[in-house]
Amino acid sequence: MAATVVTRVKRSFGTHWYAWAMVLPVVIVLAVLVGYPLGRGIYLSFTDANEANIGRTIGVNHIPSSYRFVGLDNYWKVLSGQEGHFYSRLGWTVVWTASCVVLHYTIGLGLALLLNRQMRFRTLYRVLLVLPWAVPAFVATFSWRLMFNEKYGILNSFMTTLGLDPVDWLGDSFLQKVSAVAVNVWLGVPFMMVAILGGLQSIPAELHEAAEMDGATPWQRFRHVTLPGLREVSGTVILLGVIWTFNMFQVIYLLIGAGASSDSEILVTYSYRLAFQGIRDYAGSATYGILILSLLLVFAVFYRRTLARQEASR
Repeated sequence: MAATVVTRVKRSFGTHWYAWAMVLPVVIVLAVLVGYPLGRGIYLSFTDANEANIGRTIGVNHIPSSYRFVGLDNYWKVLSGQEGHFYSRLGWTVVWTASCVVLHYTIGLGLALLLNRQMRFRTLYRVLLVLPWAVPAFVATFSWRLMFNEKYGILNSFMTTLGLDPVDWLGDSFLQKVSAVAVNVWLGVPFMMVAILGGLQSIPAELHEAAEMDGATPWQRFRHVTLPGLREVSGTVILLGVIWTFNMFQVIYLLIGAGASSDSEILVTYSYRLAFQGIRDYAGSATYGILILSLLLVFAVFYRRTLARQEASR
């Protein structure tokens, strides 16, 4: 069996050596930038590595690593609840992801439907609505942080002119969450809008015309023509939106920063804090990272299978 595989590989390399040569640089880059860090993270998640026992060099002195292999202990502590932070942060991460993706898709769909119609200055509207996506996320997040400032922010200034008391947007746990969702929706809607707009323009106009000729109302045309025509695009952008939002580190970290309460942190920001703040727990951070990856892989597999099953049943 092994000899047969080796023979096939040699035959393929001899026939398609040019394709292999073109792919090799990409494989090397991915192995260095993705493969090695992932493998290192998996390895550290099975150890008790932290700031005290990791290998390091101080001046001319080298201190060797003294961390031990502990097997599945880290995973057991997290998943059994002994560690005490995983499930509470997982719950908020799921709520954060679901609320953001629902708003992304709903608002993006509405804007795409508007921009797909004939109107004056349509090109200008498209450019303006894409601007939040064009601005780097960290720049946009810091701008929103200034607007949410309790003393000098434009939101509280506007509320003061209306005779209302200023609000500590980034100091209260609940308002931190609301502010983070608002910023992430502002950043993510343009992508959904552009993707859905492309899907709308790929639906043949004859289908809408035929439905209208048959007496279908606008809502019926939307339900039975537009939404089915967007099924493939919607499935892809929702999956990407879930993955990106689940790991949306910069919005939570840059908007709320060190003032983030334990209730406002999502899994990825807590994993970062374990590795780079306080007593650095590299093993714990790696464990969280692998669990996040596993959750997203499981979701992606079930989501794609569900879509495929629905498509096959039609």
